[in-house]
Amino acid sequence: MKKLSITFIFMFALILFPGCELEDIENPNAPTVSSFEEGATAGDIMLLATGLEAIMRSDLEFHYDTVSILGREYYDLTSVDPRYTGELLKGPLDNNGFLTTRSYAAWYKIVKSANILIEAVENSVAGFSDAQKSDYYGYAKTLKAYALLMVANRQFDNGIRIDVADPDNLGPNVGYDEALTAIMSLLDEANADLASGTEEFVSLSSGFDGFDTAATFSEFNRAIAARVALYQENDQLALSLLADSFLDLDGDLYEGPSHIFGLTGNDILNAQYHVPMQSGQEFMVHPSWIADAAPGDLRVEEKSIMLEEVVLTDGLSAQYQITVYESNVDPVYLIRNEELILIYAEANIGTDNDETVEAINIVRNAAGLSDYSGATDADSLLEEVLRQRRYSLLAEGHRWIDLRRLDMLNEANVPLDRAGDNIIDAFPTPFTEQLN
Repeated sequence: MKKLSITFIFMFALILFPGCELEDIENPNAPTVSSFEEGATAGDIMLLATGLEAIMRSDLEFHYDTVSILGREYYDLTSVDPRYTGELLKGPLDNNGFLTTRSYAAWYKIVKSANILIEAVENSVAGFSDAQKSDYYGYAKTLKAYALLMVANRQFDNGIRIDVADPDNLGPNVGYDEALTAIMSLLDEANADLASGTEEFVSLSSGFDGFDTAATFSEFNRAIAARVALYQENDQLALSLLADSFLDLDGDLYEGPSHIFGLTGNDILNAQYHVPMQSGQEFMVHPSWIADAAPGDLRVEEKSIMLEEVVLTDGLSAQYQITVYESNVDPVYLIRNEELILIYAEANIGTDNDETVEAINIVRNAAGLSDYSGATDADSLLEEVLRQRRYSLLAEGHRWIDLRRLDMLNEANVPLDRAGDNIIDAFPTPFTEQLN
């Protein structure tokens, strides 16, 4: 199992890249694009590919915590930083503060790393065949598109930059719809590369077991594209993409590629794990998630635990601690089969409502609930799908985005628990980006 830290990888990258002079690197602990743009060997390329996967884990908790708190999935009531119960819930968000900039920078580090890998492959002396180059191109472009999608969902109408390959000539900031179009195009381009790839593919960690050939990595690519199509309100395209993804209506709900973590000195831990019942770990499920749950829903017990006393912090209160992850080495999924089933359910509304109900029942039954027996008009089915997404995908970064894309980001779905609390629909453009 390959579990290498980012620091470990890039220290070795510095040693292994024979084509760069030390004096060409401004910071020997942070190699620049010019360090890799010429003469990379096969080993160098493999190291960059491994580094790209590793760097995807950087600062994940800042992304998932912030978007989950904005969607009132859970609260950070640890009192470690008042901004989690103040700025995030009241606004306005500071465009130069870590709540805005930390995740933005982390996702663009992935984009940058993907661009470095692509350029290194283009200029490599490894003698790669066209098919081998396609492996790396498809891999890098898919992860680049994934990162751009994640940051686009944060920024929404405030926009993102798609073209950042040349730091001295950055592309324009584009709106959300244009960003989704560009991301879909990049995913399609990556998928075309994967279609020309090899059986050996790129060496990946165990988090990508089952998705470690060009053909199976393509299924991951198509799954992300289906998510994009859903955001674009293109249900037929979403269904078409799902047909080429790893969607399995009879399969394990937790099948899917994931970030992995480890306890060794050269690895990192899953920072979204919180020790149950321990002081200082009060990441608390919003009371409405508990109150609105159907009787007997196993997801309540699986994803939360009731503390002996109510936690009171800054005028907010909750009694159930979040327990989505059972240990500090639990994987964090990039996308998984349960989400695909729910995309399938939503995309079928109005086209094949029977298929929608069947997909809903798969998720309900897995949660210990009986088959859906409600109305089957479009609005009722969408409400039920959204309900299942709320409970199945808790803390996986979807609720806030779901409510916003469905024009439901309002007080009926986003409780304002104190005077002065507000609903925030996007993160501001970081101050440093405004200077560029």
